[in-house]
Formats: sequence, C-alpha cells, structure tokens
Amino acid sequence: MGANIPNNDYDYLFKVVMSGDLGVGKSNILSRITTNEFHVESRSTIGVEFTTRTYHIDNKIIKAQIWDTARRYAAFASLYHREAKGVLLVYDITNHSTFENVELWLKKIRESIDANNVVIMLVGNKSDLEDSRQVSIEEGKSFAEREQLLFIETSALDATNIEEGFTIFLNHIYNNVTSP
Repeated sequence: MGANIPNNDYDYLFKVVMSGDLGVGKSNILSRITTNEFHVESRSTIGVEFTTRTYHIDNKIIKAQIWDTARRYAAFASLYHREAKGVLLVYDITNHSTFENVELWLKKIRESIDANNVVIMLVGNKSDLEDSRQVSIEEGKSFAEREQLLFIETSALDATNIEEGFTIFLNHIYNNVTSP
C-alpha cells in the first residue's frame, strides 16, 4: 500500500498541505513519509517545499504531492491550500501554544478550501517526549472531534504512527474523492 513507483503513471494526484507553527516537526514528518529519515539538525523551511510519494489504494495508483509550508508564509496560506485534497495540521505536544494556534490555522484553512471536499487531520507530533507533554491526548482528540477532524499523535523521531497515520489519511482522501 505504500510502495514507491518509479514512473509518473498514476490514477489520482492528491495535493496535501502540511500546516502548523514553526518548530512542530512538519519537515521531519515529511521526511519520514517520503524517505523514512529523521534529521536531527532540521532547519526551518524557507518558502514552500514539496515532494511526492506513490501509494496503492483499491488497485489504483495514488500520487501524493505533499507541501511543507513555512510559518512566515501563513499569510499566504489560502494560496497553498487551494486545490488541496488534504491538510495535515501539526502541533507539538510539548508546546501548548502550538496547540492553541491550531484554531487560528484551522480558521485560515477553512476560509480557503471547500471544507466538504478536503480531509483535515490534526497531528500531535513529538509523542516520544511524553515527560515534556503539555497537551493531553484527550485535549487533542476532543478538539478534533468538535471540529470534525481526523486525529493522530506521532513521533517523527522514532517514526511512531507516521506511516500508519498517513495511510489512513490518504484512504480518507481517496474515499472522499471517489464517493458519489
């Protein structure tokens, strides 16, 4: 289901945008999704970066084009979210202010998308730092349920829930796109 395919043939192209505050781990999540690597000396994204990964769902080839946006480009969020089929909204479980800002991010995202046609997953990252946790799992789940978002906690460092979470996310997008 998560195999890479060398050619450019695909049945569906899904634009996915990663949003959230600076330092929450978006770039390392992206790195885990695409190359299964973690960069200790991770640098802040400058501008916008994107990469692709190919998956198989229901005997269809799905190409996910994943965009990593820089925090300082938040004012341009509506441009990046246009035509997106999914948004990964990431916060850091060890920094409550990044969770508080999720509401602002979500408002900006919803202003620029057709909410009925875009899947949004709330991602609490850095679950490996349990001793430094400032946002409970219940707090994240409750917000996600209230806002009708998917929810998962991940660790880009040790890869916990990265592959599984992204696969679930893509399946929801696929079902959203292919449902009559």
